[in-house]
Amino acid sequence: MQLRITHTTQYDYDEPVHYALQKVRLRPTDWPVQEIAEWDLAIEGGRIEASYRDHYGNHTDLVSTDPGATTLRITASGTAITKDGSGVLGRVYGRAPLWHFRQPTPVTLPGKRIAKLAEQVARHETTLEGLHALSAAILTAAPYELGPTNADTTAEEALGIGRGVCQDHTHIFIAAARAAGFPARYVSGYLMLNEQVDQDASHAWAEAHVDGLGWVGFDVSNGVSPDEKYVRIAMGRDARGAAPVSGMRLGSSDEAMIVSLQVQQ
Repeated sequence: MQLRITHTTQYDYDEPVHYALQKVRLRPTDWPVQEIAEWDLAIEGGRIEASYRDHYGNHTDLVSTDPGATTLRITASGTAITKDGSGVLGRVYGRAPLWHFRQPTPVTLPGKRIAKLAEQVARHETTLEGLHALSAAILTAAPYELGPTNADTTAEEALGIGRGVCQDHTHIFIAAARAAGFPARYVSGYLMLNEQVDQDASHAWAEAHVDGLGWVGFDVSNGVSPDEKYVRIAMGRDARGAAPVSGMRLGSSDEAMIVSLQVQQ
């Protein structure tokens, strides 16, 4: 499937900014399930200071604002050719070893609720069946709903609230899979929605490592494994490590962020 993507992130500041630096992970790369035919990253109100591959293999750009800027606009656009791997990315490995993805982070530290949820993985005949059952159990325990959680909500907190969005679902799955003994990681990317081109934000899902198969994806929020409608951008141990855009600024100005995203065939 050929997918055309345009993703704009705009920061508006109420006062001129002395200095701001954004870490931008908005250049997807080739994987067994996707080929990037062409891609461009356009910056208005700033410039790219440096580009590199981070320790997860994500293409990363450091973008600074122009002195005195009141608006920074980052637009990623391009075309990806994808295929359906039934959720299986495969035995593809980078610099980070598997044991690194077994280690919890502050937002994926398992508590009693997640530890209880993780027990069911071992109750199934195969690991794959157990992980699919875990995904379904998370969506039952915490149905998708905007509002109750925020960017800083931990996996254990989201499970306690009993509602959440794709970031929460992914963190819960990662925390539970690790508690069950499996390497797991966070993936940020794009999802083409049926009959809906304009979207409010990028998407997120989890991957767990299964012996014999390699990395396998689980989109808890939609109850499926990623197929040809998905495009990977970045990955990490949690949302912070895979965030499309994150950064810092100096000065007392307040900022407002506007995201515009179109994904279409």
